Amino acid sequence: MSVFNLTTCPPSDIASLVPLVPRRVRVDDPYSDPYCDDSEEEDGSSFINYSLLSNLAILLRDKVLRGIHVKGSIPYTNAFTGKDIVSTIHSQITRELRKNHGGASNDRRPALLVARSLQSQLFFYEVEWGYRVLRDDVSSAYMFLDEPQDLVEIPGGVVTVLTKCYSPSCGKFYGGPCYSYSCPRRGLKQISLDPQQDPWPDPIPEDIMNSLTESEMNRQTIIRKLLSNEGQYVHDLDLVKSTVIEPLHNSGLSVSSGDLHAFIDEIFGNLIRVRDTNKRLLEILYIRQREQAPVVRGIGDIFLDAATTDFKEVYPTYIGHHPSAEGLLQDEMEKNIELRLFIESCSRMQITRLGQSPHLDLKHFLNRPAEQLGGYRVSLEAILKETDHNNPDSDFLTEAIKGLNKLQTLSQVHTFQETVKRGSTKKWEWSDLVTPSERQSFSKEEAKHQSIIFELISTEMDYVKDLHNIEKIFITPLREADPSIIPQEHLQQFLQEVFSNIQDITLYHQQLIDRLHHIQREHHPRVPSITAAVFDAVLNFREAYAEYIPNYPIAAYRIEDEKEKNNIFKAFHENAIRYPGARRLGMEYFIYRPISRLLQYELLLNGLLDTAPPGHEDKSAIPNVIEILKSLGKDTEPGATSSKQRIDLWKFSSSIIFRPGEHFDMDLLNDSRSLIFSGKLYQQPEGGIGRNDLQELFVILFDNYFVMTKPKTMDNVTEYHVTRRPIPLDLFTPVRFNDPPTQRLASILRSRRDRNLTSPSGSNLSCTDSSESNSLYPFTVHHMGRLGGLYTLYSGSASLRTEWNRRLEEALGLRSVVMESNKVFEMKTLSSETFLIPSDTRTQVVPLWSETTIFGVKVTCSVPFTTHDNRKLVAIGCAEGVWIGFLHDPRSMRRVLHLRNVTQCAMLEDFGLFLVLADKILFAYLIEALVPTQPNVSLPPVNPQRLGTSGGGVLFFTTGTMQNRTLVIYMKKRGSDSVFHALEPVAESISQRPKANTGIDSRFFPKNKNDWFRTYKEFMLPSECYDLLFLKARIAILCQKGFEIMQLENLSSVTIPVTNDSRLAQRCESCRPLGMFRVNEEEFILCYNEFGLYINKHGDPSRKNSTVEWEGTAERVALHAPYILLFDPRFIEVRHMETGRLAQIISGTDVRCAWDGRGVDLFPAGVFAEGADENMSQEPRVYAVMRCTVQFQHSGRSSRGIYEHVVELVPTIPLYLPDPDARPTVTHFSSSPRSTQGEGGRCTPVAPAFVQEVQDQNLVKMEEVRIWGHAKEVK
Repeated sequence: MSVFNLTTCPPSDIASLVPLVPRRVRVDDPYSDPYCDDSEEEDGSSFINYSLLSNLAILLRDKVLRGIHVKGSIPYTNAFTGKDIVSTIHSQITRELRKNHGGASNDRRPALLVARSLQSQLFFYEVEWGYRVLRDDVSSAYMFLDEPQDLVEIPGGVVTVLTKCYSPSCGKFYGGPCYSYSCPRRGLKQISLDPQQDPWPDPIPEDIMNSLTESEMNRQTIIRKLLSNEGQYVHDLDLVKSTVIEPLHNSGLSVSSGDLHAFIDEIFGNLIRVRDTNKRLLEILYIRQREQAPVVRGIGDIFLDAATTDFKEVYPTYIGHHPSAEGLLQDEMEKNIELRLFIESCSRMQITRLGQSPHLDLKHFLNRPAEQLGGYRVSLEAILKETDHNNPDSDFLTEAIKGLNKLQTLSQVHTFQETVKRGSTKKWEWSDLVTPSERQSFSKEEAKHQSIIFELISTEMDYVKDLHNIEKIFITPLREADPSIIPQEHLQQFLQEVFSNIQDITLYHQQLIDRLHHIQREHHPRVPSITAAVFDAVLNFREAYAEYIPNYPIAAYRIEDEKEKNNIFKAFHENAIRYPGARRLGMEYFIYRPISRLLQYELLLNGLLDTAPPGHEDKSAIPNVIEILKSLGKDTEPGATSSKQRIDLWKFSSSIIFRPGEHFDMDLLNDSRSLIFSGKLYQQPEGGIGRNDLQELFVILFDNYFVMTKPKTMDNVTEYHVTRRPIPLDLFTPVRFNDPPTQRLASILRSRRDRNLTSPSGSNLSCTDSSESNSLYPFTVHHMGRLGGLYTLYSGSASLRTEWNRRLEEALGLRSVVMESNKVFEMKTLSSETFLIPSDTRTQVVPLWSETTIFGVKVTCSVPFTTHDNRKLVAIGCAEGVWIGFLHDPRSMRRVLHLRNVTQCAMLEDFGLFLVLADKILFAYLIEALVPTQPNVSLPPVNPQRLGTSGGGVLFFTTGTMQNRTLVIYMKKRGSDSVFHALEPVAESISQRPKANTGIDSRFFPKNKNDWFRTYKEFMLPSECYDLLFLKARIAILCQKGFEIMQLENLSSVTIPVTNDSRLAQRCESCRPLGMFRVNEEEFILCYNEFGLYINKHGDPSRKNSTVEWEGTAERVALHAPYILLFDPRFIEVRHMETGRLAQIISGTDVRCAWDGRGVDLFPAGVFAEGADENMSQEPRVYAVMRCTVQFQHSGRSSRGIYEHVVELVPTIPLYLPDPDARPTVTHFSSSPRSTQGEGGRCTPVAPAFVQEVQDQNLVKMEEVRIWGHAKEVK
């Protein structure tokens, strides 16, 4: 076996020859490895000792790829290149390098070292028998000797860099390198290769040299220098990859962005693709040099192909990205000390660079592709200058230079696009990207047209950058802040109201700019048209803008409002605008950008239309785009106006100031609320006696309230101080608008000229008529509420008074329609013509049904009940007795008790007892005696029992259940004290049928025995009492002192409310308590005749504004959760229990409460108000009575009568549509299939009645005879 010939190869290229025990090899190999692992995988490669050059030579001869290669225009078969040799050897030793040599499996230097060693021993030869040191490229072609394989001498030697470490324990315990400095496991640092270059023109034969002209020699010199520079350039890029990129990936350093790998990709871009592209170019150049050696006849075609294909794919992208990458690297190195030290350590590495060992300047190497691209053009121009015109390569070189020039321009376009995208402040113009020679080919109009196209693209880039900054600067920090800048429960709503669908708009414009960039890169500097791209984008983002634009006023208001209320948000905003991308511009600027961009589109498109040449496609397409943009503005104008009105409402809500101690929730923040009109009017103040005392008011007309205020401005902030109680439009009536004008005073005129009131949004809501400036025009309106009356207001002109009249009629009409569609309760008749009060007592009135109609009576009470045979009946009490009839059948009403002055009635259905309070005497009747259910069975006598030990004196009573005990509690007066008697019904006594007593005395004056009741408790309260309510475990006594909460077991009590506010305490004492209801687990509401008060479980006021002012003076209060109903003689006031807001006004005459729901809810104060209509019980809980005037004919004469109209208040059900944005005030439905649909959006369930169950009218009459035939009347 031969050894290396050390004289034929430099020491640096050839492995030293040292005796070494080889690894495990084939069986016939004389060497054996005593340290081999018998458990190692038994494949072919595991038996080869790669440190022996002979083994590698055999592998190379067996596996190298052979083919036809041209050298000096001569084809050679079975040839291979230096790159083929290195690749084959490298593929064989990769596993060895990875396992025993520091993991450098991608390092080709050991393979190159082995190849040069084999070359030095003439294992293969260069096809032209020249001697050049083998290089890892395709510049040379090689072949094996044409001798039989058994005669070829196999090279011998040991490759020291592939040998195993001489230390027996190396890698056995720790897997890493051992103590030896030259341990192979430390890597391949000891390898050093000096690339060799062939000098020019020494290798050229003398005859060929003499035949070349001076220009051709210069041309060949430049070509050789170009190839040398290309090799140097590729080597530099390899250095960047191996010395910086790969170590940096494995360094684990932390960077500002948090993602090291993304940071590396951002810095180096597509540098690896650039390197691979130039490697391919270098191979092609070497092949051309080899094929046409020794004189390269042409390279222009190679560069032409590269400039139009490969270079176009990688160089513009890299060069365009390089400035921003360079700036990012510099900023990171200034902030990140670890990264700076790491880069400096990479720079200090001594890496051989074509025979030199320079200091690695990363900035210089990153700029190499841009320099190289410019160098190509210079080199090709120099080659073209030395090329003969008859040489075909001249045309290729000319076109290649043009291609490189276009590539340079395209790179500038990419640079422009990237720098603007990255936030550069440089102002680019179209002329900056066009060479002077190219500019000369454009006419003035065409250059202007291209400049506008460029401006549209550049401004679109700025716009998209701002849209992304909205997400980066504002949305993401607000969403991810911990602790939250905006309260977490309001954060999502704030982001939605401020930024709306900005993400959708960003997506559409990002798609547009990507398309515009593609057009610009393909056609710059002469872009034919971008109208199609813009047209398509406008059609796509139209809906997104239609949603965004109307929301803008709300967004701007929310930002200002949050800055005023939230100091943390204000500080965040001040810090955010310092971000470089914000350019010291606030959030308001960024959210307005979409609107301003639409206006820019119209201006730019008009410019393109004006500069487009005749017949250009833009002439027909641009007008269509502009029309769509204009229609978008028109379509969004109503929504924007509505948003501004909502803002006015919000501002009014925060700037309307009530008097101390007063608060009115006008529900101004409701999305359905609207501002109808506002303006300046005059009114004579209370106590004024003439026009000298007129005061100026600012009057606001909402869709639910009419508010008179007096504005006060301080520090540019206007507050509207309410001068009179806000008037609900349900209680508002215009009276006169035709009174003659009055003369105004000069002082008022001066005041009018000095002041010009505006709405919060800035629009002038007052108007003046100069021709009528010396007159005031009065009009009168009426407020039907408790503190209302007639109000006379004065306008500054007749036209303004007419406008107020029109707006008031509009608001009242709108309110009427809305309330009709959204009323909470509807009235259903229980009795309409039973109780008649003649309007003229001197005129005899004949009723429609003489046997059922009673004259001159006033209904006082009512109660529904169900008999044992499940018939639904209703009892109505009045001054002349008690009537009972079928529910919802007014004609079935019959008088069953002749009693005087009936004031209360109740039903104990579980015991079959009917309680009546008449003439201050409390009676108990068996309901079976009044309404028999078994006609064939003898009826019990109608003998009532009086409750109480002595005659009358009962002022009121109430029934309820406490601790599973049914109680009847009534109150009598004893001097100034109120004495209460609590009775418990005895079921055994009630079920026993009493013996019928005979005689008139026993019938009409029964013995006063309380067989049906036994006394449970008696107690006294030294105060005047009005009512008593059952709570869950206590009773509430409504008295002059307030609400006395008492435990019946031990009669301990406490008085509520408890307050330290003397003004509130005084008012509670001056008003009469009416009711007490539970609002939720923690709150109750105390209802007085003038107001309501929210309290907690301890009796203290529970809210900041704990009082709710009633519109009327309530005489009774009833509960139908979640609403409370307040009965004023003129109307029923329906309010939501949780909020106290006015929900409905039911107007009437002499309105009274006939039944407040007791008996259905045994402890009404314990009922929870769920606060939502869908949880509302659909069974009527409240009955009302009001007077109704009717006209009828009798004996040819028209007569008029007033009937007591008894109704039940039937709740309606709101219909919630599937659309989440649909308001529940639009459509409603009934819970029963049998329902009546009104004109509005609520439906009234039809309660089941007996007449609906029987279709035959005769059966109805027979049933009435069966029921009423056994009824007995008792006086």
